[in-house]
Amino acid sequence: MHSAAGKILEAETPDITGMQRGACPALAAPMQTGDGLLVRLRPAGGALTISQFRQLASAAARHGNGILEITARGNLQIRGLQTGSVGPLAAEIDASGIIVPEGVAIEMSPLHGVDADEIADAADMEAGLRSKLGDLLSSPHLAPKLSILIDGGGEFSLSALIADIRIAAQPAGQWLVSIAGDDAGATPLALGGADAAVNAIGDLLQMLIARGSRTRARDIDAAILRAHYPQIDSIRSTRPAPRKSSFVGVTRLGNGSTVLGVRLKFGQARATDLLSFLTSAESAGAREIRLAPDRGFFVIGLTETAMPAIQEAAIDHGFSVTANEPSEQIAACAGAGACASAFYDTRALASQLIDQVPDLFDGSLKLHLSGCAKGCAHRRADLAIVGTGEGYGFIVNGLAADRPAARIAGERIDFAIERLARLINDKRGAGESSADCLKRLGPNGLTEALQQE
Repeated sequence: MHSAAGKILEAETPDITGMQRGACPALAAPMQTGDGLLVRLRPAGGALTISQFRQLASAAARHGNGILEITARGNLQIRGLQTGSVGPLAAEIDASGIIVPEGVAIEMSPLHGVDADEIADAADMEAGLRSKLGDLLSSPHLAPKLSILIDGGGEFSLSALIADIRIAAQPAGQWLVSIAGDDAGATPLALGGADAAVNAIGDLLQMLIARGSRTRARDIDAAILRAHYPQIDSIRSTRPAPRKSSFVGVTRLGNGSTVLGVRLKFGQARATDLLSFLTSAESAGAREIRLAPDRGFFVIGLTETAMPAIQEAAIDHGFSVTANEPSEQIAACAGAGACASAFYDTRALASQLIDQVPDLFDGSLKLHLSGCAKGCAHRRADLAIVGTGEGYGFIVNGLAADRPAARIAGERIDFAIERLARLINDKRGAGESSADCLKRLGPNGLTEALQQE
C-alpha cells in the first residue's frame, strides 16, 4: 500500500478541474465547496494513533479552516483548503506515517483486531483483497464512489451501511459476498472461504470495469449475476446479530477491556477542540483512535477508572458520549459562517428544533438541515430544511435538491418551527412515530400546517 499523500507531493499541485460533485474528494482530487477545497481520506484500517490524529488536526488548522468532519461512513474530511495548501497538508500527513491506500476505499469493522468477539479479522481480508486484486481496485474504470465493506462481526457491525460490495464474516471461517444494499437488503452472490470470496469479488470487479465508471453493482443484470454465481438463490447468512446498535458510550469487550465511543455532533469538530480532547485522552492511557460509521470514533486503551473523566472531557468539548441523543437524528452541513454557499446557520437551527420540537426526535426521524440546495451533508431524508436566497424550503421524504413542499421567508422560521411542533403534537396517532406521521401527512399536510395563521 502506498500513501496518497506521496502522490500529491510528486504532482505538486492537485488537479481539481475534473472533480465533480458526488465523486470522492480524495487528497489527489479535492472538491470545491463554499468554504474552499475539501479533502476526504480514509486511513488504512480506519485507525490512527493518538499522535497521528493530533498531527492531522494540527495540519487541518494550519492549512484549512480548522474544521474536521467524520462522515456517516466513518471517513475523515478536512475543510477550507486552498489550491496552494493541499500539497503542504499532504506532506504533513505523509510525514506523520498515516497510510491512505490507493484505489477503492475499503470500509471495515471499526474494532477489527480489538473486539475478541469478532468472527474474523476484517484487516486480514482487506490485505488479501489489496494483494490479489490491487490492479482491479485501482482501475480508473470503476465508479468513483464504489463502496466495498468488510464486516468481521462482533460487538458492533456495519449492517446498516449500504455498499456496492459487502463481505461479511460467517461462522466456520466462511465469508458471505453480497451486493447493492445493507445487510438485510443486499443480494448474496457467494459463500465460502477467504480465497473463494476474493475470487468472487475479482469477477465482480471485472464486470464493473467492463461496464465503465458509471456502473454500480446494482446496475448489473440479474441474469448475468446468476450465470456467474450459481449459489445466488440458495445462500443465507448464519452469523449472530450484533449486540449493540450504537457505538456511542462505554462498551466492555469480551476480553475485559473497555472502549469509549465518541460522536461528533453533526459530524463536525474544530481542530482546537479535538486537540484538547486528544491530550486528555492520551494522558489517561489512550493509544489509538478508530473511526466509526455515523460520524464518530472509538478511543482505544482507556481503563474503566479513566472513563468518567474522559467522558466529561468529551462533553466539555462539544462531543457526545450518550447514545440516541436527538442530535444523532440530524444531518447538518457546515452552514453559514463556515460555508459561503450556505444561507443559514444549520447548527443554530438544529439546537432550536431540539429545544422547541422535542417530540420530533423519537428515534425514527432523519432530519437534514442543508444551508443550500447542494445537500452536502446527507442524501434522502424524512424531512429536509433547505436554505435559499428567500428563506427556507421544506421537503418531505426527499433530497435537498428536490422541489420544496413549502417555502417560508427567512423571518418566519420561528413561526414555522411552532407550526411543525403543533403538527407533530396534534396529528400523530397513538403509537405512531414522527417519521411515519410525516410520511402519512405528506407534502400537502406539511404545507397546510406551515401556511396556517
